[in-house]
Amino acid sequence: METPKDHFRSGFVTLLGRPNAGKSTLLNAIMEQKFAIASPTAQTTRHRFRAIHTTDDYQLVIVDTPGVHKPHDTLGEELNTTALKSLEGIDVVAFLLDAHEPLGKGDEWVISQLAALRSTPKILVISKSDLASDEQIDEQIAKASAIADWDSTIVLSALTHNNIDCFVDTVVSYLPEGPLWFPADMQTDQPQEVIIAEFIREKILFTVYDEVPHAIGVVVDEMSYNRRKHLTRIYATIYVERDSQKGILVGKGGATIKHIGTEARKDLETLLATKVFLDLQVKVKKNWRRDLNQIRRFGYGEGA
Repeated sequence: METPKDHFRSGFVTLLGRPNAGKSTLLNAIMEQKFAIASPTAQTTRHRFRAIHTTDDYQLVIVDTPGVHKPHDTLGEELNTTALKSLEGIDVVAFLLDAHEPLGKGDEWVISQLAALRSTPKILVISKSDLASDEQIDEQIAKASAIADWDSTIVLSALTHNNIDCFVDTVVSYLPEGPLWFPADMQTDQPQEVIIAEFIREKILFTVYDEVPHAIGVVVDEMSYNRRKHLTRIYATIYVERDSQKGILVGKGGATIKHIGTEARKDLETLLATKVFLDLQVKVKKNWRRDLNQIRRFGYGEGA
């Protein structure tokens, strides 16, 4: 690979943190486009997602990870493995700490995983600053600084875009001079079908998050584009673990699944820049979260 110009910087930054720390929202804010889904539900992110931000001066590869948490099933174990493997071969790690949630044992455990990265710059990111007072932010910084050394500390809000440029500039300052690792016009390494499946899953999480959030897996079965009609046809299957969950998703007279399809179609039309026909089916795959082969069929985990 050739270096595009003198002093061009390129490299990888991993976003690490507990569930709901704001990693996916930060990635989307940097990219100024929605690529990673976000919701109040733990385990929203299930992929090691790479977004590629390229300018004339640098190429920043942002690695979004599942929130590290105490696993309760095989899926949870796989998501933790995915997140921690994202620390291998990176140039910078950014640990996100929610400004208005107390620093707990889970955060301490995640921070402890960074101890092995002795030569890797570590950035403490206090996220969701728009939801916290100055006193809360100062307390978070003090507690995190008491258990680890940080090369930089940044307070930001991805929702209001406060200090996003500062975060990017700080990360880039730690990157080595290097080549374009990806084509300049490439924005993500995720297959389009995976992004589409995730957009559908996000709408499910917002619609039925109290009932069946973790039991949902989505697979895009078929996609086709009609150039004359400027229409993309998408056929996808939503998998759940029990018949009762299927009933919740379908809803009375199909009202719930229709609502999910309508909401997902809006994002998909923006993503694809075409009209979208979306067909959703719901099927039961009992205990799929305990079946490693099924987990990886959905594209989750390191063996996917």
